[in-house]
Amino acid sequence: MGDHVVTLNAGSSSIKFALFANETGWARMVAAGEVEGLGVAPTFTARAGTGEALVARSLAGTEAPQDHAAVLRLVLTWTEEVYPAARIGAFGHRVVHGGAQYGEPVIVDEAVFADLGRLIPLAPLHQPHNLAGIAAARREFPGVPQVACFDTAFHRGHSFVNDAFALPRSFYEAGVRRYGFHGLSYEYIARRLREIAPDDAAGRVIVAHLGNGASMCALENGRSIASTMGFSALDGLPMGTRCGQLDPGVILYLLEEKGMSAAALTDLLYKQSGLKGLSGLSHDMRVLESSPTREARDAIDYFVFRIRRETGALAAALDGVEAMVFAGGIGEHAWRIREQVLTGMDWLGIALDREANAGNARVISAATSRVRVHVIATNEEAMIAEHTIEAAGLARLPRAA
Repeated sequence: MGDHVVTLNAGSSSIKFALFANETGWARMVAAGEVEGLGVAPTFTARAGTGEALVARSLAGTEAPQDHAAVLRLVLTWTEEVYPAARIGAFGHRVVHGGAQYGEPVIVDEAVFADLGRLIPLAPLHQPHNLAGIAAARREFPGVPQVACFDTAFHRGHSFVNDAFALPRSFYEAGVRRYGFHGLSYEYIARRLREIAPDDAAGRVIVAHLGNGASMCALENGRSIASTMGFSALDGLPMGTRCGQLDPGVILYLLEEKGMSAAALTDLLYKQSGLKGLSGLSHDMRVLESSPTREARDAIDYFVFRIRRETGALAAALDGVEAMVFAGGIGEHAWRIREQVLTGMDWLGIALDREANAGNARVISAATSRVRVHVIATNEEAMIAEHTIEAAGLARLPRAA
């Protein structure tokens, strides 16, 4: 029986990985890293769970991996060299889309793999690469369980009114519905909040996962009630390069009047819009905050406005709110964004402690605030590791001293 699990997040040109010891409590991250630039100029970086840098090098010549299987072999060879005592009991894979069928993690067999392939049209930019990572791991380690952990699964308990579009019912039955994403992050936040603030976790909570990909979720007693993302990872908040909420009439206009193709629209909506498109400068919030241009300011103002608007909508979906959580790269570190979002939110019961917020404290609401506001570092890899250990039935080991 393996005493470690490996988590994989496979993209088109990169694979993120982490090695976890399946100890009691939360699995302990031993190391994590990434191979980027696959097929172009790949680089390999890794760090210990303590944050210490372990490797950072370019991969050239015969060492350069050409596909996901080669990356996996490279990562596992390195892992065996650095951690020779670690026995891998299972692999956990981030899979963006589980459709309406998969509401919890599942061990991947031939039937499941085929099912997930049929979901590619629902997430064409992510699902093929997620499946490539699974296929590579299955080939290299045929006897080791491969566990698919879905970004949509956490939202599968939504009511009909939160999942449906006002289209003919046949479309809903065919799978055209709101799925919600970032579920692994929200599930981690829900569990972590229950540990550090159980009274808040048992109530009505709005979580803002703000990063290059951004969304918000309404939680009630740890369960997802509503999400800003819908059928795809385009909906809701503006993101680094994705548009967020968009009148479908705009799509019709671009198709009919501008003659844009489906490929051109995909590139526009996924890669050229959001903060990058609005600012004409960058998708990186740090760059925008340091820029003096009006366009950068407009992009930030629009981002903040949409967060505030969705906060009100999710509070209505919950019939009130007792707590709010900021997570993700922007949510955890961009204190000015948090301040702009929360200023003037007295109507919702939020009073900001500006000093605590500027210091990136864990709780940034004032003592007088009816709604407590937390900043929690999310950890999707840890959530994948937990699901993998449970789904594969691995025995928990005592916590390392």
